[in-house]
Amino acid sequence: MLHETLIEDARALQGDITALRRAIHAEPELGLHTPLTRDKVRAALADLPLTWREGPSTTGLVAALQGGAGPGRSVLLRGDMDALAMPEETGLPYASTIPGTMHACGHDAHTAMLAGAARLLCARQAELTGEVRFMFQPGEEGYHGARFMLDDGLLGGGADGLPLPDAAFALHVMPNARHGQIAGRAGALMAAADKFDVVVKGRGGHASMPHFAADPLPVAAEIVLALQSAVTRRFDAHDPVVCTVSKIEGGTAHNVIPDSVSLLGTLRSLSPRHRAALHAMVHEVASGIARAHAMRAEVTVTEGFPVTLCDPRAVTMGEETAKALFGEGAWHGLQRPIMGAEDFSYVLEKVPGAMFFLGVAAEGADWHCCEGIHSTRMVLDEAALPGGAALLAGLAKRFLAQGFA
Repeated sequence: MLHETLIEDARALQGDITALRRAIHAEPELGLHTPLTRDKVRAALADLPLTWREGPSTTGLVAALQGGAGPGRSVLLRGDMDALAMPEETGLPYASTIPGTMHACGHDAHTAMLAGAARLLCARQAELTGEVRFMFQPGEEGYHGARFMLDDGLLGGGADGLPLPDAAFALHVMPNARHGQIAGRAGALMAAADKFDVVVKGRGGHASMPHFAADPLPVAAEIVLALQSAVTRRFDAHDPVVCTVSKIEGGTAHNVIPDSVSLLGTLRSLSPRHRAALHAMVHEVASGIARAHAMRAEVTVTEGFPVTLCDPRAVTMGEETAKALFGEGAWHGLQRPIMGAEDFSYVLEKVPGAMFFLGVAAEGADWHCCEGIHSTRMVLDEAALPGGAALLAGLAKRFLAQGFA
């Protein structure tokens, strides 16, 4: 009965959740500073009995709700707020009004669902034991916003003596997954994401006389092919890695051999051992091939987000909550990790918890054919969002009541 009430109350918030999501979608912001989005969140929740914390490094917010039934455990719910630097081609009436910026990863929906969960839990404050913290985070798209918020002590563990929460949960929409489906897995859910830059240093000259130059272009091409081959031969397919060269830049004209060529790309891995080996491989392959051609390669590998590791107890709680709220068929256990990355991983390094995926394809649609995240044409079915708010609220209620088994 409590779950039925939670779902009914969440559906009653459809208008509020949709309105906040559309307002955020129309004015997307990038990076660690999202003041317009922060102010929209504060305004939407201004009437609730929440206390707010902000830090110096970002415009991130943590709102805290103290349960009315006395002290107890603490649980963190997270939603990210930043957008992507890309154009929008959806044609929606509330499409981005900021050129070259779009909410193409669903963070507008994440923020709106978290605001909905806050309202659902505030309505149940009297029956809650402990504390719920609502983390509204900027800078997820490569800016390490979660790490900055942790360093600022906003989540706890800082100089003010506030302890870290006892558990943490997050939800990510998937526009090409079945409407309302909740998915997750224990262990590695998403990959570590690092980036590499390689500059092949040669000697320029006239393109008609390559023997008087040291042409870095074929050397760069050889490095690209060798990196792909090395991945298939050095790494166990059961502990997968990805090495993708995503940009090659060099040269100025049809008849000029350039002095240098640059490559950049991404590295994805699921274990510390393979992460280190992948970094070493890029250095060895690029430097070795360049040396073989009497050139040199300057290699830089920059570490990004760590692996997103979900606590098995938290995943079990997610499965139980999803089934209790939406029925047995709502849960989908993922067999394999996804090689995308998430900076919620920083939170899960310090706090046991889990992230789950929410399918937001249109109900009844062939979701296999829907545009995925980071597409200029990505859309989502807003009718699925109250379910996400209910799931977040349900996870908080369940954890405060019983903790992890």
